[in-house]
Amino acid sequence: MKILFVGPTLPDAGKRAGDIVVRGPAIQGDVFQAVEEGASVIGIVDGGFEYTAPVWHKEILYALSAGVTLLGAASMGALRAAECHLFGMIGVGKIFQDYKDGNRQDDSDVAQLHGPAELGWLSLSEPLVNVSATLEALVDRQVVSCSEADRLNAIARSIFFKDRTWRSVLERLDGIDEERRSSIVAALRHLAVNQKRADAIALLSVMSRLSDIRPTAKLEWQFQRTTLWNEMVKQHSVERRPGNLS
Repeated sequence: MKILFVGPTLPDAGKRAGDIVVRGPAIQGDVFQAVEEGASVIGIVDGGFEYTAPVWHKEILYALSAGVTLLGAASMGALRAAECHLFGMIGVGKIFQDYKDGNRQDDSDVAQLHGPAELGWLSLSEPLVNVSATLEALVDRQVVSCSEADRLNAIARSIFFKDRTWRSVLERLDGIDEERRSSIVAALRHLAVNQKRADAIALLSVMSRLSDIRPTAKLEWQFQRTTLWNEMVKQHSVERRPGNLS
């Protein structure tokens, strides 16, 4: 079984997934439970972080120690892959690479405000990684200058992730006339880059090519069952008993 945790980054994942089981953004315990259900390949794109406990590094190590192929990209998955790639987690895409190489350090660069699953994970803000990718594309096409791109990127970074939209960014851009502002807006309609989506699609493509088996390769490290780990396992075992499901 292959399982992908995804939400607002790729709202149409279900139509692209084939035989891959698509679940919502991962929170703490979800990867552990997927391993217990027999998953051989697990992909993480989106994950909860603000009002729920995020995916725990320990459960990622548990999955890897059980022979599960674990991949991450685009959002929470890129963060965890950059943090755990030395243990065998596979990162996919530009955003992962930027975190792995130290070109990005702030987790909020991938954060995004969005609606619920019932509304198709409607995007309500612009993640900084998409802003940066778009500005790079605009510079390459000579739509904006390097100095304009630097100013726009700095403005975007200064805005809280829930409030960051292209409108809010451009409203704070001083020193240009309305004609110039309108030309940038027009360019954004046609040239905006959704790097998170592109990386998520790339991860889905990699997952589709992987064998649905757990390899038996020997690891160079050993998973340690700590007290906190045992408490988490106990908690999620209780939650999965009949009568405790929500």
